Amino acid sequence: MNAGQVADVIVIGAGIIGAACAQALARRGLQVLVLDAGLPGATAAGMGHLLVLDDNPAELALSQYSLQRWRETAAALPDSCAYRGNGTLWLAANAEEMAVAQSKYLNLQAHGVACELVGGNALRQREPALREGLEGGLLIHGDGILYAPETARWMLETANIQQRRARVSEVEGNRVRLDDGHWLQAEAVILANGVQASELCPELPIEPKKGHLLITDRYPGKITHTLVELGYVTSAHNASGPSTACNIQPRPTGQLFIGASRQFGSRDPQVEGWMLARMLKRAVEYMPGLAQLNGIRAWTGFRAASPDGLPLVGQHPQRQGLWLAVGHEGLGVTTAPGTADLLVAQLFDETPPLAAQPYLPQRFLGEPVYA
Repeated sequence: MNAGQVADVIVIGAGIIGAACAQALARRGLQVLVLDAGLPGATAAGMGHLLVLDDNPAELALSQYSLQRWRETAAALPDSCAYRGNGTLWLAANAEEMAVAQSKYLNLQAHGVACELVGGNALRQREPALREGLEGGLLIHGDGILYAPETARWMLETANIQQRRARVSEVEGNRVRLDDGHWLQAEAVILANGVQASELCPELPIEPKKGHLLITDRYPGKITHTLVELGYVTSAHNASGPSTACNIQPRPTGQLFIGASRQFGSRDPQVEGWMLARMLKRAVEYMPGLAQLNGIRAWTGFRAASPDGLPLVGQHPQRQGLWLAVGHEGLGVTTAPGTADLLVAQLFDETPPLAAQPYLPQRFLGEPVYA
């Protein structure tokens, strides 16, 4: 560490992405300073669903690699992280959606993802709380869940990481200015603060997607897998109006997490009754017994979405010394380990564990202007 530096690397953001990057760097022996503004973030608001998605090859590559890394890490995670490899059941309501399940099955199986198609009767046997008449589904065995806020805290307890509660008001390459006027310097700065990233870098094409969530009282044993309708595949990428899709996750506490909704163009953190009602109505259509359960808390969060749905991972092409790990939308928790490995490989000028090209920031920000 050179004179005048506060650390080898400064990480802005203490959510799951910033924490994963900090841990990976600290394990290489670097001194890492993590700056946490203490603002509400996606890590604290999200469901903590670890899932393989295959809407495009780059999404599949990053999510599949990251899921494998989570499974390797599972034994080291403390109980408070609540990791479970409970699998995802994608639900097909009709023959058209079952055809989507079949297509996903063939694609995922070809890439070595453990999965199986489930017929309508077998679906009810696996999850008796589902309504009758569903066409079937696709079970992804290696998917899981965890409690992301506790997992980020665990990562940040790694040796060589120092945490500081501070808000950054300006970034200048490998230097940052805090809102108290102090400048801090490092060899590199990593921007990993989700929807707040565009406040420091207005050129970033990051848009907030608002989401609602509700958690129930404790009802152990209602469901075992995370249940997601296959309509989610289309609604998640509905780029204009608000959308909802059935997403029900069993927590180790016996509670049920219920999502999912997406809204563009709103930065209002308030729970909106009409959207919550629409989301819950959708969930009840798949699991009628939900209507009798007691919901104890509802809240919202904001996913940081890029135009193509893939994160920006790599050096900022116009700001030397500034590195980006932003734009993960709803896959931040899933892809945190893969994002960290990609970024660290680039920082150390090593061959990354998967092709870095699809996630490089220059696809939006232009080619590097520095030598």
